[in-house]
Amino acid sequence: MVRYYSNLLHATHFGSAAAGGVPWLPPVFATLHFVGMALLIGCVGIIDLRMLGVGTGLPIAPLQRLLPWGALGFGLSVFSGVGVYAGNPRQFQSWAFFFKMLCVALAGLNALLFYTSGLHRRANPVGAGQAVPMAAKLSAIASLLLWFGVIFWGQMLSFLNDTF
Repeated sequence: MVRYYSNLLHATHFGSAAAGGVPWLPPVFATLHFVGMALLIGCVGIIDLRMLGVGTGLPIAPLQRLLPWGALGFGLSVFSGVGVYAGNPRQFQSWAFFFKMLCVALAGLNALLFYTSGLHRRANPVGAGQAVPMAAKLSAIASLLLWFGVIFWGQMLSFLNDTF
């Protein structure tokens, strides 16, 4: 069934364009995916590292203003990831893609729990030189590990599928 849908997506005009019908489109998608991940990991990573005690001279509240940029990076990554997938859906029928999407889902669940549990309200007023609650530190560790898992498994796609 997955093969049917991947062939169907590849048969669309968008899939044909992303597969090389428009020669400049695959590198644009790859570049946008990289920029999106850099924005996402950069913004979320700074906040996570601060919660773990790096840069304790900074209060957390101003760092939270970076989150819209991280959300933009996530949106850019999703958009460009769909384009990369549409160009060659068969290369994503592997365990590496499954683990990458699992890490994305778990990172999203971690963020959802962080913001819906009220933990962000206890971490947000933390000023310069103060530590965040232990639960916030555990959430930050999970966030960093999961987003680096996304990067790792995304890179493993190239190695496992011989796309070099």
